Amino acid sequence: MPQDSNQGKKLDIRGLVCPYTFVKAKLAIEDMEMGGLLEILLDYPEAVHNIPKSMQDHGHKVLKVEQTGIKEWIIVVRKEKD
Repeated sequence: MPQDSNQGKKLDIRGLVCPYTFVKAKLAIEDMEMGGLLEILLDYPEAVHNIPKSMQDHGHKVLKVEQTGIKEWIIVVRKEKD
């Protein structure tokens, strides 16, 4: 579930697999203001490649893709368009 903060939203989708990972991320970013940051926490390796590509395809800017553990990553996306 997304958590709002001053910097944007944090979305923890650990435990989910594609296509649910992207669906959750897409819904979270749709509710955000332009320029807002979405930090996505995930543990599904396929989504590490699919989410950034899909976000870029939808016109958003991927700022960071970082592995934080053996099977955990953080992706940071800035909302660029509605």
